Amino acid sequence: MSTQISVIDPKILAIIKASFEGGLSLPFVKEIFLMECPIAGTSHLNLIEVEPLLIAGDPLIFRREADNKYDSLAILIQDEGGRKLGYVPKDKNEVPARLMDAGKLLFGRLESKEWQSNWLKLKIRVFMRDM
Repeated sequence: MSTQISVIDPKILAIIKASFEGGLSLPFVKEIFLMECPIAGTSHLNLIEVEPLLIAGDPLIFRREADNKYDSLAILIQDEGGRKLGYVPKDKNEVPARLMDAGKLLFGRLESKEWQSNWLKLKIRVFMRDM
């Protein structure tokens, strides 16, 4: 399976990036930390070319994949360039998926990366933007 690139909505990306840079000062807007977890499925992707582009602190975009044939609660994780990095682990995705289905904006931040033999272990933090 290769790394897929899809277009990221620039407005969503701007909101996520501003959250990390402290650029949004709207009243009653807050970032809520939900959890820390690894990205699942990285061993099924060829991330050799992507890994050098990933830096701790980078924002990550989440997309719901309700039609995923393996998991109807799947949440795809992409980098800013729209490259597929994997998924929120199946044992941790129910609440985030339901929040996203209810219209909440969820996103991640890359915490660390480490090669373990032939697969890339990516650890992330998951946030929800709430008003």
